[in-house]
Amino acid sequence: MDLCHVDEAGFALTQPTTTTWGPVGCPRPVPYRAPQGRRLNVIGAYFSHGPEAGRFEFATWAKVPLPERRADGSYRKSLAEVAAEHGLAEDDLGTVDSEAFLGFVWSLAGRPAGASWSWRRERPLMVVVDNYSVHTSERVRLERRALAAADVYLVYLPAYSPELSRMEPHWKVTKYHDLRQRSYANLGALQSAVQVALTRRRLVLRAAAQGGAS
Repeated sequence: MDLCHVDEAGFALTQPTTTTWGPVGCPRPVPYRAPQGRRLNVIGAYFSHGPEAGRFEFATWAKVPLPERRADGSYRKSLAEVAAEHGLAEDDLGTVDSEAFLGFVWSLAGRPAGASWSWRRERPLMVVVDNYSVHTSERVRLERRALAAADVYLVYLPAYSPELSRMEPHWKVTKYHDLRQRSYANLGALQSAVQVALTRRRLVLRAAAQGGAS
């Protein structure tokens, strides 16, 4: 059996300030970037038990203000143009909704693209999640039968117990320690920094798991 914890986190253009060293009387300034509807949303998974213990996966989507609409309801700019203004590609835009969550879970399970609904994992996968509305939506509830048929199960934590999620510590380390730069000019720069930090975390966890297994 595989056991993994899935959770979401948001990253702003200016991260929470932390402590650092410096000359007495010379504080280090951190420029502030107003969010103005801009945010990087990340979903992550950490496998804590089973043959895949130490595995760490993530996906990111950027939220930006939508362009103005014309009188006929069409947008004045294309999504590609809007994304480019923020240093992003059009595929980078989106939110972590129920469809994104389910797609991420199926990816964790290893279901190949185009697989039939008779596909089934070689061993059970338990996915631990909190009670965030995306995880408990009607769309997710209807998908749980198909997930169970593939030997994939959602396990819900008790309400108001984030400390029970094995993903929470990784978000904290990433936000407060791994992102050395605290403020970013645009979402593209923030996305790149977060992806680099989470990729490093993946390598650290993989190495720790391999070391523990040796």
